[in-house]
Amino acid sequence: MSKVKRSVYDVLRGSFLTDASAFKNWRIIIFVVALFLFMISSAHKADGKVIEIAELNKKKRELRAEYVDTGTMLMRIKMESNIRQKVKQRGILPSKTSPQKIKVIRKKN
Repeated sequence: MSKVKRSVYDVLRGSFLTDASAFKNWRIIIFVVALFLFMISSAHKADGKVIEIAELNKKKRELRAEYVDTGTMLMRIKMESNIRQKVKQRGILPSKTSPQKIKVIRKKN
């Protein structure tokens, strides 16, 4: 029991960093710290990508809605009844005589 107490006391006191074999311990600690820093950096980059993807998806939805609205407005503008109203406001009325088909016959020499 005293051996366990002594080893816990040595760890709490930090003697594993100052005794003769401390170089091996320092190398492991530095390696683990470097791995932790790399892991934290990777997690931050991944979070940044997720946020960027969410923003791009939101922008895509907005642009698609604008595209659909513009297409709907264009369809309404191109309707014959709408065109007749706008032309009527300018004083142009539809023709009272029906159109005639013109045939062009070309004679070969």
